[in-house]
Amino acid sequence: MNIIRYPERNEWSGLLKRSALKSESLRDTVLEVLDKVRKEGDRAVIGFEEKFDKVKLSSLAVTEQEFEEAEKKIGIELKAAILLALNNIRKFHMAQKFEGKKVETMPGVNCWQKAVAIEKVGLYVPGGTAPLFSTVLMLATPAKIAGCREIILCSPPDREGKIHPAILYAARAAGVSHVFKAGGVQAIGAMAYGTESIPKVYKIFGPGNQYVTTAKQQVSLRDVAIDMPAGPSEVAVLADAAADPTFVAADLLSQAEHGVDSQVILITDSEELLSKAAKEVERQLAELPRKDFASRSLESSKLILVKDMDEAIEMVNEYAPEHLIIETENYMDMAEKVVNAGSVFLGPFSPESAGDYASGTNHTLPTNGYAKAYSGVSLDSFIRKITFQEINAEGISLIGPAIQVMAANECLDGHKNAITVRLNSLKK
Repeated sequence: MNIIRYPERNEWSGLLKRSALKSESLRDTVLEVLDKVRKEGDRAVIGFEEKFDKVKLSSLAVTEQEFEEAEKKIGIELKAAILLALNNIRKFHMAQKFEGKKVETMPGVNCWQKAVAIEKVGLYVPGGTAPLFSTVLMLATPAKIAGCREIILCSPPDREGKIHPAILYAARAAGVSHVFKAGGVQAIGAMAYGTESIPKVYKIFGPGNQYVTTAKQQVSLRDVAIDMPAGPSEVAVLADAAADPTFVAADLLSQAEHGVDSQVILITDSEELLSKAAKEVERQLAELPRKDFASRSLESSKLILVKDMDEAIEMVNEYAPEHLIIETENYMDMAEKVVNAGSVFLGPFSPESAGDYASGTNHTLPTNGYAKAYSGVSLDSFIRKITFQEINAEGISLIGPAIQVMAANECLDGHKNAITVRLNSLKK
């Protein structure tokens, strides 16, 4: 890891920069795949599965028999863990239900909102180096609570044409409508445009590699909504002398093992903590099965020593991490000062792993500094809020003259006339 001591404020921008997404260099490939999927449907998706995932598929849909086989392959312990996580995720997102309230803005003028579920949503769940069945729970659970009529899930199959059984078990448990064997750009294209097998959806959710990220950005320009801009996963740990270096190192490595382009940062005002954490990282790294991924991630990661906690929290807010772990003596006070972060983990016993799996909060979060403007996935991500208003005769009499004046001053006589004819009708 790179150790930086007491950086100047004018160095922060470069210091906190993420690895650049290669969207421009990927764009031509992505557009070619998307165009072919749009024109050829299932045939293109099956062809790209053979090309990219090295599997020959006769059909894309996961069958009922495959769901049953998957359930038999999952051990009781994992099933129990998935169901515990599902229950906590459900509780947390149920509490986010919108309650519309009628507001009388003036006598006779009533306004309110109604929450309506997005009817068709598409969930993308990576396979790759790790089967992210936890992402199934994080996306399908709020979609189900919101009342989405059709929940479509795409995930890349292995070379035997199978989706990981834990992904299928989680999908069934969380209420997914249909699961399809499709990965990468072709999966995003299929959900954006629709094919003979895979329905077109109105909004696409889920993480992925740089190809998937670029594909989501492309289809969002005119074809379908997406959850948020996303990139490689990241964590910042804010720690002081009171922190346990073993915990700090474990938290850094838990994120580093996601992939070679993940980024982890420690920000501390303690030289001793920094030194001990660095040694712990090396010790724990040697024991990780995914140490090759973690080692490459650590090459671009940083341990940063600052002069005090005021500077530390300022740096955290400038970085706007996807995940922020605060392991300080006064962590609740520090939490009050956080304004830019996707999800925050407080105290020595709140590792980021808890939010990734089972505490109940959602792990689909903004990366690459987008936490300055975006929220993570929540129940609101799966609904639209439609506004309503009802104005009676008293109301139009009271509000109408102001509307007439405003419309006239914007030179919109048609708008003014829509009020005038109603006011005149009340004089008869």
